[in-house]
Amino acid sequence: MYLPNDNSKIFCLESVADINNEEDSKMFPYLEHIAMRYGITNVYKACDSIESFEESMNVLLYEDRNFKDYEILYFVFSGTDEAIQIDQYFYSLEEIAELFEGKLTDKIIHFANTKSLNLDSETAQFFLSITGVKAISGYTHPHAPFSGVLDSTFFGFYQEIDDVTELVETLLEEHYELCQRLGFRLYY
Repeated sequence: MYLPNDNSKIFCLESVADINNEEDSKMFPYLEHIAMRYGITNVYKACDSIESFEESMNVLLYEDRNFKDYEILYFVFSGTDEAIQIDQYFYSLEEIAELFEGKLTDKIIHFANTKSLNLDSETAQFFLSITGVKAISGYTHPHAPFSGVLDSTFFGFYQEIDDVTELVETLLEEHYELCQRLGFRLYY
């Protein structure tokens, strides 16, 4: 069991077909689970266009007075290794990085396994350098069994371990087989 950290917050942003239809998301029970199990406060937003993606991120960046407390940005998107899909369009991680240049310092962006995350070192370094994020994590095997178990363990461990290399070592020690099966990756 993990000791809750009052400052632990996750911002979950999910791409859905229609933001006006709350039934599009299956994330609510999962987010409730991590709040109850790990004491992690989370905020959920949906987006159905690049404009609503930018708007959600800008509200977080400029209007949420607790922005500094959101340590993990949890992105639930479809896509390819180096792009996310929003409303049938693909946006490269380079394009996303340029939208938020220097604004995500010391955050971890974690992608659910709804998209593959298998970056070459140049793309990973560009994204890290431009956005200022501490790390990008996700999985190389999208749509394998839902990564919720590993995601929640990752989030729980991060409450206690803020060094990303130690975090990954601990995650691998505890869940090596699951990390391998899902193709867990962390770029820092």
